[in-house]
Amino acid sequence: MTLTNRRVQALRRGSALALAAAFLAAAPFLTAQAQEQHAHVHGQLKLDVAVDGPTVVIDMESPLDNIVGFERAPKTDAEKKTVEEAVAQLRAADKLFIVDPAANCKLGPVDLRSGALGLGNPDPSEPVGHADLDATFSFNCTNAAAAKFIDVNLFAVFKGLRQIDSQIATAQGQFKRQLKRPAGAQAAQPARLGWGK
Repeated sequence: MTLTNRRVQALRRGSALALAAAFLAAAPFLTAQAQEQHAHVHGQLKLDVAVDGPTVVIDMESPLDNIVGFERAPKTDAEKKTVEEAVAQLRAADKLFIVDPAANCKLGPVDLRSGALGLGNPDPSEPVGHADLDATFSFNCTNAAAAKFIDVNLFAVFKGLRQIDSQIATAQGQFKRQLKRPAGAQAAQPARLGWGK
């Protein structure tokens, strides 16, 4: 049985329409998923921790507002001073992140990236008016595998921060943790980001 050219073309159009409809139906899901991967939520910060060989590496992604209180290049002398202080605090990452003493770690390279602040090689897809600050903090350890926690001092230092979402990868497995700003005077104390069994 052979199909006429008209029937073949009609079937192709029908298949193309069905394929287009499938893509349109999936578009909201794909868009939501893409937005979730690059979410920019004030008050929230993302930390990815990897314990690998002799190192503990912490990758941080944060809206700039969490760190300095605004999301653009500093304009006033007061804003410039705020940025200088924040950058100095981030470069002294061993005060912000205290790795479990059992791992015997020392702060290594610190890489800060923000287009608005002119730091490092920032993400070129960063939306205008919603600047981020991304950072990588590396710790060199004599026994990184012994680490079971990091005491995090970010809530005490950065007042705009309300929540830290973490993913941790170690030889023992992968873990997700969430830290919320403690109430009252406890906000000045480190929050413990723990993992393991």
